[in-house]
Formats: sequence, structure tokens, C-alpha cells
Amino acid sequence: MENAWNFSPAVAGNNVTEAIFDMARKVQSLKQEDITPEIGEFKKITHADMPVVWKYLANEKGRTTDFSYGGVLMWVDFFNYEYAIYKDTLFIKGVVENDMSKPAFSLPVGALPLSESIDLLKDYCKAKNLELEFSAVPEYALQEMKQLNPVVVEELKDWGDYLYNAAPLATVAGKKMSKKRNHVHQFEKNCDEWHSEWLTPDNADKAYAFMDIFDLEGDSTDMAAAERELSRKLILRMKEGDSNLEGMLLYADGKVCAYTIGDVKGDTLFVHVEKATRNVNSSYEMINYVFAKAMCEKHPEIQYINREDDAGDMGLRMAKESYHPVEILKKYNIIF
Repeated sequence: MENAWNFSPAVAGNNVTEAIFDMARKVQSLKQEDITPEIGEFKKITHADMPVVWKYLANEKGRTTDFSYGGVLMWVDFFNYEYAIYKDTLFIKGVVENDMSKPAFSLPVGALPLSESIDLLKDYCKAKNLELEFSAVPEYALQEMKQLNPVVVEELKDWGDYLYNAAPLATVAGKKMSKKRNHVHQFEKNCDEWHSEWLTPDNADKAYAFMDIFDLEGDSTDMAAAERELSRKLILRMKEGDSNLEGMLLYADGKVCAYTIGDVKGDTLFVHVEKATRNVNSSYEMINYVFAKAMCEKHPEIQYINREDDAGDMGLRMAKESYHPVEILKKYNIIF
């Protein structure tokens, strides 16, 4: 008897099987694309976001530049910083500082216990098919991190920040600073007409124009070229009137010979940019001195100066060591 419903078991079986596979594909797609982790989605940090981000950074207890206002703002595009705020805690996602092909997170800052923050990031990474790695973790958080059973803990070589007592740099006094003091006196002697002034929105264009001169003298490496462009962006932020940044111009014979930009967090001055022309002897030592002196007078709370890392550059390392740091602030990459 002919089947009135025109039903074929083989065809029906194929249809059912295909429907099952189609449903599985949709579920898998939902897992990968549509399920939002509890922590939410990260978004790119912009200059407009910095007041919100700074609210948390300002309360971070370390002295490494990675949690300073200018440290984040200057390098946001280079390290592709994104952020999310959940349960009054700031989460920043970027890349591993010594391997920019890999995504990484900063130490979470805020109300949540570290263990809970890491559990949230584990769930986020599982949903996004990422390995959970932290980069530039300050040393004070190392022991607590280790208690949470990471699989890899390694020091981030060449990226430790040079930390100095502020007073010697601001006064160039004492035996250890005798060479720097001689450079300052040499600058004063050789430049009859010199002066310094605060970097402001009104004169920021002079610092920007100086970068064209510095480009001709600067290193030709990709990293150096990128850093010069980031320095220009920080100048533009000052031109726009960002009050969290402070800087200084140094003049010799009526022309800008150096400038610097930094910011203050707690008891520490962070120096993010310091550029000087080698055509004027001792201009580096002089801009270092006048800025440290002026900032310590303006901000009596400053006890330390962070002059950032040397990125493995031996010339830069020798220059930073010549100011006699009290500590190299170690940082770590940690993988869970």
C-alpha cells in the first residue's frame, strides 16, 4: 500500500540528523559569540575615559609607571589598552610587554579580592578562547599571585623601572651627584641666556616643533620612532589642557633645547618624556634638574622619582644608573 504521507525513513533520518547538527552549530556559535562573560566586554581606553580609569589607578599602591596616568595615556595605542569596570574594580587588557603578539591583562585594581578578579578573568578567557596571562605585575603582588597557583612566573627582564630619591635629583647635592652638578654648572656657564618655563597649552606647540629637531638626532630603531610619535601625542594632550600632566621647556640662546612631561601619583613623580638636543651640552642634565626641582617645590609630597625602564638599551641603562637609583622596580609575567 502506498504511503499516503509520502514518508521515507531514510530521508527522514537524514533530515533529523542534519537538524541535530544545525542545532549543535548554533549552540557552538552562541558559546563563541553571543555569551557575554560576567565581567562584560572590554573597550578601548580613550583620552575621554581617563578620568574614570584614573579614579582606580590613583588608588593602586605601587610605584611602577604602568599604573600612572601618563604611563597608560601615552602607551594606550602601542599596547592596545582596553578596559572594563565590574564590581568597582578596574580590569585592563593589552598585550605582553615583551611579546606583543600575545594578549595580556594588568593587575586588577579596585574593591574585589585578587582571587575573585582572577576567577572572573578565567571565565572571560575561557569564553574568548584566550590564555590568561598577566604582564608587568608589580613585585608587591607577586606572593599573592603565587598563592593562586599560576603555571608560569617569570621576571620581565629589561622592563624594571628606575626609582630614585627625589631630593638628590632636585638639588644635585652630595658626593654621588657631583658629576651631574658639574653638568648643571657647565650649562649655566656656557649658555648666557637660558631659562625654563612650565609647559602649557599656550606654548605646547614649541615642544611639538622641537620634536622635528629631535627626530634628526634620535635613534632610527622602530621602537625609538614609535616612542617619538607617542611623545608627540602626549604633547597634544597637554595642548588640550590635560591638568593631570605637567611639563617644562628649557631654552638656550632663545631656542628650545629640551622639554619634559610627567605626572604625580602619591609620593612619586613619573617622568614619561625627556627630550634634549645634543647640540647643547648638558641639556639633558639641566632639564632633569630644573623639572625635578620645580616639581618638588610645587608638590612637597614627592619623595621619589620614577624614570621608567631602559628597555634593554645599554646606553640608556648607563644614563639611568648614573643618577644612582635606590631601587629597580621589578615586574613579572604570570600565566594561569
